Amino acid sequence: MDGSVSIGRLLKREKSAEDMRFKLEKEFRMSSYATTVKEEPLINDVLKLFMVAMVLANIAGNMYGSLLPLYLKSLNANVVQVGLFFTISQIIPLVLQILGGWISDSLGRLRSIAMGSVVGVISYIGLILAPSWQWVLLGVGLGAITRSLIGPSFSAFIAEQSSEENRARVFGITESIYMLVVVIGPPLGGWLADDYGFKVMLMASAVLYTVAAMIRIGMARTAARGAEANPKKLSLRSLKGNISAMGGLLLAGGVMTWILITDGVRDIAFTMSFTLESLYLEEVGGLTMRQIGLLSSVFGIFNMITTIPSGKLADKKGERVAIVGGFFLTFVALLIFLNVNTFLGYAVAWAFFGVGVGLMSPAYQSLTSKVVPEKLRGTAFGLLHSSLGLFSLPAPAIGARLWERYSPRTPFMITAVVSLFTVIPAWLKFKVPGEGEEEHVSAQK
Repeated sequence: MDGSVSIGRLLKREKSAEDMRFKLEKEFRMSSYATTVKEEPLINDVLKLFMVAMVLANIAGNMYGSLLPLYLKSLNANVVQVGLFFTISQIIPLVLQILGGWISDSLGRLRSIAMGSVVGVISYIGLILAPSWQWVLLGVGLGAITRSLIGPSFSAFIAEQSSEENRARVFGITESIYMLVVVIGPPLGGWLADDYGFKVMLMASAVLYTVAAMIRIGMARTAARGAEANPKKLSLRSLKGNISAMGGLLLAGGVMTWILITDGVRDIAFTMSFTLESLYLEEVGGLTMRQIGLLSSVFGIFNMITTIPSGKLADKKGERVAIVGGFFLTFVALLIFLNVNTFLGYAVAWAFFGVGVGLMSPAYQSLTSKVVPEKLRGTAFGLLHSSLGLFSLPAPAIGARLWERYSPRTPFMITAVVSLFTVIPAWLKFKVPGEGEEEHVSAQK
């Protein structure tokens, strides 16, 4: 009896020890897995190289972007003609953004970006050699093709390199990196244009863009042997299917519908005023081109400071919190802008602009990517941008007329009012569906 009891106790102890050992091994494996997941970087190596090329390309674009109205003025364009120029230049992307998004969904994000970059290099020829402001439209038109192929792929590619739980944070980090272009590009462009003239500045910009294009082409060739090895065939049926599915999302009355409405109204207001921004700063504010470039740097610095915390805020509290805060701060920035007349005053306004846009941008991109199926993301961003462009098409011309008929302040005052009132629908309607869900897409007929 005593022996059997001892054996039984030993067996029981052995089983208990085995169970404990199994439990400890399981906990160790889970701990190791958790550590691995925790240590996995938010930005992987592919995305890092992607952002290097994007920064170089957009430093180039921002060297002349904010100074383009002044370049047109140097080619004898008046305020009304500048407004007309920006209205005409927006027509091309209306159709091309949709096609660019569809090409991105079908051929792959990196292929589409490489194709757009090649066209971008060619667009500089039109910008540099233009003998009059009308001829600048050739370069800007080719640039529109570039943006149409690259723009929809940019956000879609970043979304696919992140998980839903940390997507806004990844967008926040990439937006922060991207803002380097606003910190570096405009001051560099302003300095070159001031000291050496517009043509030299544009040639320097073209060199930077060409380097970026070479990196993108290399990435596309690598992807063609791996992730993008099996592109879909481009066909009218495929295009119709993607547009039909996205049309259903935009008209369903859900989050995408309200993104379209609020962003459309905002885009009209901002396009109406900010295409004339550099003219206002020069003629009303009395700033030089170098100072105008420095303001863009102020915007970029404060935007960079904001985007990463904004991404965390959107992931934890919801995208609408960040978006509403961004709209309100943009309203405050415009109030400051309209009531100052010194470089320091405008710098304060641009700081508020930077924080406001920094709050909104990662949240908007995260929100859009969450309510759209992955296979339609390129088309979604393209169609959304096209719809916004359609709404705001006459806005630059309207803004120029308001400037001439009433005062240079009028278009900016309208933009301020719109920014304030957009807070209401954004708070009420920007609610993401449950985790893992996507908005319902109506069955195609």
